[in-house]
Amino acid sequence: MILVFGDSLSAEYGLERNSGWVNLLQGKLQKEKSVWQVFNASISGETSAGGLTRLPQILSQKKPGIVLLELGANDALRGLSLTETKNNLRKMIALSKKSGAQVLLFGMRIPPNYGQQYTEAFFRLYPTLAREEKIALLPFFLDGVASKPELFQADRLHPNEKAQNQLFQNVWAAMKPYYPLLTEKQK
Repeated sequence: MILVFGDSLSAEYGLERNSGWVNLLQGKLQKEKSVWQVFNASISGETSAGGLTRLPQILSQKKPGIVLLELGANDALRGLSLTETKNNLRKMIALSKKSGAQVLLFGMRIPPNYGQQYTEAFFRLYPTLAREEKIALLPFFLDGVASKPELFQADRLHPNEKAQNQLFQNVWAAMKPYYPLLTEKQK
């Protein structure tokens, strides 16, 4: 089981049901006849604190082998403490590892209007955490999307349906360390 644990960027906010990148990932695994299934536990508006509260029960119920952790952007958009965000993410990584899962952390950026110091510190948080926790990192989840206004919904925060394939490609490329696991075929 692959657990997608994120916010609106993974929860198909403003999109038709089953049109997001998570569904494209499930489709890719099915096409490859992989034994792996995807469970999307993402919630729009989720913060790292909310995720930390929900994660233990989901890990216990779903017992994932891989956790795709896509949280922290809402913390930053609310101007929350980066130390708290980092600590919450670190705890979620530890819980995931303890449950036997490998973790892929999704790096994010925020608009520069939050101030250069906060913006840069937020962006550095992800690679620093991945290095310290020795986990895989998708450096920037919205790579190839963020600079293209036509790939966003009217709110200019949430990628539209046209962006979902690029998001999927970003995730799939970052999952390369897991390819040997993911190619386990259905019998």
